[in-house]
Amino acid sequence: MLNVYGVSVAYGKQRVLHDVSLEVAKGEFVALLGSSGCGKTTLLRAIAGFVQVDQGQILVDGRDHTHVPPERRGMAMVFQSYALWPHMTVAANIGYGLVVRQWPRPAIAARVREILGMLGLQDLGDRKATDLSGGQRQRVALGRALAVDPSILLLDEPLSNLDARVREQVRHEIKTLQQRLGITTIHVTHDREEAMVMADRIALMDGGRIVQIDTPEAVFNRPESPFTAVFMGARHWVDLAVRRDGPDLVVDTATQVTTARLKVEALPRPGHCPEGLVRACFRGEAAHLVPAGSPGPDGVLRLSGKVRQVSYPGGAYRHTVVVGQAEYLVDNARRFEVGEPVEVRLPPGALHLFPRDA
Repeated sequence: MLNVYGVSVAYGKQRVLHDVSLEVAKGEFVALLGSSGCGKTTLLRAIAGFVQVDQGQILVDGRDHTHVPPERRGMAMVFQSYALWPHMTVAANIGYGLVVRQWPRPAIAARVREILGMLGLQDLGDRKATDLSGGQRQRVALGRALAVDPSILLLDEPLSNLDARVREQVRHEIKTLQQRLGITTIHVTHDREEAMVMADRIALMDGGRIVQIDTPEAVFNRPESPFTAVFMGARHWVDLAVRRDGPDLVVDTATQVTTARLKVEALPRPGHCPEGLVRACFRGEAAHLVPAGSPGPDGVLRLSGKVRQVSYPGGAYRHTVVVGQAEYLVDNARRFEVGEPVEVRLPPGALHLFPRDA
């Protein structure tokens, strides 16, 4: 449906997209995920035609749209700021694009009624946009985009202005509607959870490049770089020296680390197992906290440390554990006291290993 080939974009001398390529299938929901300044919104706007491409091609259904004006691309965008006409009613806002396209009035009225019913706004058609809640305004903005029956729906962080409860509800509604209509959708967000629950695939961006694109499960569980691992929540790490010994990976003794043998096949990416000096990234929720000296199973990485701080965010106690010069946040149902010696245990499936110089 959509093919982006080697697209580069610069603002003056500052290049913000570097040779980006992306393919999106018909009916697919792809999230462009990344922190501020990574280039995700620029890529979306280049696809929409609002940003001039310096290099590369953008094809829709095999036709070159690289230099086609935005209004002729058959796409519709939902903006972060809603961009509704404040003096118009909900119905007028939804039908605005159809008026511009010179649809007959009866056809516009019928289409607006259809969209209002689809979005659960049938009782709000005569209200002014300024009289609506944030969630209702976002539904109106979505309705205006869908009214013109676009081939591709572009979402530019449309939920970032909503509070947490409403945001969760609206993202569920958008995903349900997208699946029902089968519309090809590209969604820009900096929210990892939002991308995980809404997208069929995630394109994670950094420095104007797509660093990994895959299903949410693959990006989360099998990151291909330290950047991806950290962005997807594996914010803790420990530096190790490892060597391969048949089916095992031997972790040699290091500061605060007990010698261990880990099964290579149990690692998240057993086919990409580095040796020598490595950095092992992991999530705090994947770690187990036990009293120092406790007997335990073989085949896990064991880090010796002490509890520095304890809090209770709900559901479990959160411990700040000092291991050498590092600090880890580890949740546990049992509360350990400040100063108590403990052991952080990590199964091989929790360890994302990368060469140290990566």
